[in-house]
Amino acid sequence: MSEHTPAVPQAGPPPRHHMALMIWMSVFPTLTVLELLFHEWLQRLPLVLQTLVLSACVVLTVVYVLMPRLQHLRLRLLTRGTR
Repeated sequence: MSEHTPAVPQAGPPPRHHMALMIWMSVFPTLTVLELLFHEWLQRLPLVLQTLVLSACVVLTVVYVLMPRLQHLRLRLLTRGTR
């Protein structure tokens, strides 16, 4: 690498503070939307089942839908000035 070539960030795991922010940015809105959409239905269930259903939906949505998109966006933001 020459002296004038900018370093390209590695695609490895993000720092903990980035990961914490991405998780919070995906969990909070997902939890809020699901609670608003399914409040009436969830209210009929015992608290433990409410928590089980809601947490399963949130975790699956965050892990398989939102986090990959946020990680891709983070990588694009980190590498946009190096192209």
